Amino acid sequence: MLAAQTPPLIVPRGVELYETCFAAMRAFTDARNLDTQDQLWIVEHPPVFTLGLAANRSHVLSGADVPPHTIPVIETDRGGEVTYHGPGQVVIYLLIDLRSRKKNGRMFARELVQKIEQAVINVLAAYNLAGERKANAPGIYLADGPWQGAKIAALGLKIRGNGCTYHGVSLNVAMDLRPFSWINPCGYEGLRTTDMKSLGVDVPLAEVQLALAEELILHFT
Repeated sequence: MLAAQTPPLIVPRGVELYETCFAAMRAFTDARNLDTQDQLWIVEHPPVFTLGLAANRSHVLSGADVPPHTIPVIETDRGGEVTYHGPGQVVIYLLIDLRSRKKNGRMFARELVQKIEQAVINVLAAYNLAGERKANAPGIYLADGPWQGAKIAALGLKIRGNGCTYHGVSLNVAMDLRPFSWINPCGYEGLRTTDMKSLGVDVPLAEVQLALAEELILHFT
């Protein structure tokens, strides 16, 4: 088995259709063994709504307030409700074997989520943005200012019985935020969603992609 201190490998995948990446994650996880190095996949998706295993399709809205669009809706095997992925968003998928990420025994879901959330909080802090957790609502929310309570990062994971994970985390950097108003994000009606650019932080997507990947590596090494 790989030692816990072996860092995950960063794999940039560029712009990729969600369906292609989803199939590749499952194929990678199907094929891995105890010697397979963990990986972090960095990707940017064309516009897509994705549904978690517990998702209610009614959270994908319709009616006069939702303009005509062609954004696909895709069912997945991650946890959680509906979310949106699109250009200008950092998406990092964590293909991790939790059996190799703790010195004594296996890392469990709560600790995994906490590490991912803390990585996002630390990256936001580096840009002078204050993020915080909310009880029973995975993801990161703005802690202060006019956008207090708005969601800026989402989290959704699949943990197989053998401890291998896929799916991951998304952080909004510089997006067209309108599609978030066409859903109840993560199943919460009226939940505001924002991005770093709307908060006055105008930085290249690639910079934040690398910053978050490196922060995740620190938490999983």
